[in-house]
Amino acid sequence: DREQLCRLLEKCVLRCEVILEGDMQVYDIEVEITDVNDNAPSFNNIELEEKISEMTAPGSRFPLAGAHDPDSGPNSVQSYELSGDEHFSLAVQAGPGGDQRPELVLAKALDREEAAFHELVLRASDGGEPARTGTARIRVAVLDANDNAPVFSQAEYTVRVPEDVPVGSTLVTVTAADPDEGLNGNLKYSLKKATDLASEIFHLDAEKGAITLVRERLDREEMCGEAASCSVSFEALVENPLNVFHVEVAIQDVNDNSPTFSKAALALEINELTSPGARFPLEVARDVDVGSNSLLTYQLTDNPAFTLTVKESPGGKKHPELLLERALDREKQSSFQLVLTVVDDGDPVRSGTIQVRVNVTDANDNAPVFSKSVYEARVRENVPAGSLVLRVRATDADAGSNGRVSYFFSNVPDGVRAFFSVDSESGEVRTAGPLDFEEKSKYSFGLEARDGGGLTGHCEVQINITDENDNAPEI
Repeated sequence: DREQLCRLLEKCVLRCEVILEGDMQVYDIEVEITDVNDNAPSFNNIELEEKISEMTAPGSRFPLAGAHDPDSGPNSVQSYELSGDEHFSLAVQAGPGGDQRPELVLAKALDREEAAFHELVLRASDGGEPARTGTARIRVAVLDANDNAPVFSQAEYTVRVPEDVPVGSTLVTVTAADPDEGLNGNLKYSLKKATDLASEIFHLDAEKGAITLVRERLDREEMCGEAASCSVSFEALVENPLNVFHVEVAIQDVNDNSPTFSKAALALEINELTSPGARFPLEVARDVDVGSNSLLTYQLTDNPAFTLTVKESPGGKKHPELLLERALDREKQSSFQLVLTVVDDGDPVRSGTIQVRVNVTDANDNAPVFSKSVYEARVRENVPAGSLVLRVRATDADAGSNGRVSYFFSNVPDGVRAFFSVDSESGEVRTAGPLDFEEKSKYSFGLEARDGGGLTGHCEVQINITDENDNAPEI
């Protein structure tokens, strides 16, 4: 609902951001909600009463309470019509903001003795398709002569107030003077509003003309979002006879909101082989204040491996990036804990933080290493096949599959595979067939440790066969 989302804004835009993790790019998205003609013009009061002196000269004008249509552009109020009496016609004036202000024009002199009341119908139409209308009945009471109208010290009042102005504060005092005496010179002020918004926020003292704040807090962000300017305009009047003045209250921003991140923590994964100079987008902060109160500066905790850079988009928005300053080594440090701080340029300064954890992912940059370069063992001849001879062990500083080691024969002389086997997972060397000391008393061969990335390490195995008394003497 555009009218609910953007109560005071002509253009209704919702903003958000998308970060593509694959490309590590930040995209701004703006969704504009366009208006449809789903509201008809309406008057706050469908029964209006105007009191006009019989001495009023033809051509005199009397401001009428305009209709309100929450739609915008051509779907808002576009025209007014008046019907009912030859004594009156309608004129429409353009206000400072382009709004239409209907006025009742006296076309023919009044005579209270001939007619004490005149009944009129005011119709407001919008520019939608089809057009919607709203009506109000106007009852004009003809008064006896009061030939001096109140005169205001100025036709329009403009006041600028900070959004944190205390409740009960007097924003401006309007004054009017009437040279008449008695009841004809007794002035009473009141709000003449097109919507209930002004009465929710302001109070006009009927006797003194003082406009005071009645709302607990005049929150600019609640009323106008992140719009650069925010103001509430309304009309007030003084009676006896009616005269209207215009009031515009410009709400000025104060730094009452801290910059915030959309999440409390951010995790990045960077491969240990990433070249220095690589950049990684970080979370962009948001501050609903405006002007200098929303100018953001980013800071990063000191770390020799990373620094902070800021890229500025064509729209002037700052996007923080993590810059890799030096080569990483996961085996020395597998993660970094950083804190990204954002501060605004307000007074007092406000800030926000986000935890940034950088996980260094593994690359296969370490080969397996045996605990010994040469393994030696002794085994008796005639042991059963499958007997454990020795166990070799190699370690790999890499992680995951890059650090998973498997064992294989390497540089094996002929005939060794018939007598020995090596388990690829455990590194156990076992007998594969019968051993005979009298046939061969020593075996020497190589083993290879290979990780999941294809890097290898080597060692040498020396096995001595010990003699058993398995041969009888021969003559």
